[in-house]
Amino acid sequence: MTHLIKNFFIALRQIFVGDKKYYLWIAFLCFLIFLGISAYSDQYQRGLITTGMRDQVSWGFFISNFTFLVGVAAAAVLLVIPAYIYNFKPIKEIVLFGELLAITAITMCLLFVMIDMGQPLRAWHILPVIGKMHFPASLLAWDVLVLNGYLAINTFIAFYVLYRLSIGKEYKMSVIGPLIILSIPWAVSIHTVTAFLYNGLSARPFWNASILAPRFLASAFCSGPAIMIILFQIIRRTSEVEIENRAIFKIAELIAYAMGLNLFLLGAEVFKEFYSGSIDTYSIKYLYFGLHGKNALVPWIWFATILNITSFFMFLLPKTRENFMTLNMACVFVIIGVYIEKGLGLVIPGFVPDTLGEIYEYSPTVPEVLITLGVWAAGALIYTLLLKFAIPIYTGKLRFATNVQNGHNAPVAQRSHK
Repeated sequence: MTHLIKNFFIALRQIFVGDKKYYLWIAFLCFLIFLGISAYSDQYQRGLITTGMRDQVSWGFFISNFTFLVGVAAAAVLLVIPAYIYNFKPIKEIVLFGELLAITAITMCLLFVMIDMGQPLRAWHILPVIGKMHFPASLLAWDVLVLNGYLAINTFIAFYVLYRLSIGKEYKMSVIGPLIILSIPWAVSIHTVTAFLYNGLSARPFWNASILAPRFLASAFCSGPAIMIILFQIIRRTSEVEIENRAIFKIAELIAYAMGLNLFLLGAEVFKEFYSGSIDTYSIKYLYFGLHGKNALVPWIWFATILNITSFFMFLLPKTRENFMTLNMACVFVIIGVYIEKGLGLVIPGFVPDTLGEIYEYSPTVPEVLITLGVWAAGALIYTLLLKFAIPIYTGKLRFATNVQNGHNAPVAQRSHK
């Protein structure tokens, strides 16, 4: 165990080694994090009054980002299935980077939840043993369980694989196989429980749709892999990691199927809402056409809809899917489109109009934007450092040989000359 800890810290030194661009990138992220911490310090002192949220709209920009990032984390399963279950070699070689992204996304989710709480120190009330989780009655307790469980599963798999690579051996499926199988329904569960948190609020008819959980999953399998495609291109351009085009194009093909399903489910929901003509359609009318002269979200949701439809056809056609210029455009379109649709386009209309019929038009304040940028910068920093730690091991530049001396194994750090 002592040798294992020593080797871990030897590998950890890699995060401090880099060129000028690397240090500038880290400095830029730290600057954004500093701005976020400064804005959050003011929010912590003065309360949520610094945000645009009020009694009428009590969830805003933070929960919108949380909902989007849960989908990014869940999307790692789109690599796990072809890599481990079907043994598709091009994706199997890069699934590790998808798992590291899942770790990062879940960490950001937890940060957004803490930031959205007016009194974050009271989070201990929901912890097991110390507080009362009210499990299984409380959906919030289920959310805590599935998010932290998914984080633990991906962390163990990723670092076990890195450990085996660091000593020049293949990982054992007998060790991680059960966790991989478990991670598939667990990935589905993290977004399903998130959808159930919305469904469970009976006073918000905009969210009371049984189709919400499938919509969450379909959109997750669009935006998450789109982020991965862009990250994989950056990784292979800035490091010695070899990522085949076949892997990227296969992920893009899977996005096309998921995007088609996402648009179908959205269309089914829109048809049900508008065709029924009930009083409960006020929220979706406010979202798409405005209500009583209030239309702050209308241009945003139509912009997102256009981006989503356009990206669907770009992913669907092999000619545009296998051209990196149009592929990257499609990825940007789907990321922005799903971010808007699944963020402010989902959260805010659920509160409009409120129970008294009042229409309060929410918009994020500058402190909310700065705090959100700080969390995204923290996520980018975490992922950068995870890659900096993992890539030397993944590429074989850092290995720990085991020498037999005096009847026991002695780990020795060695660097390959690849």
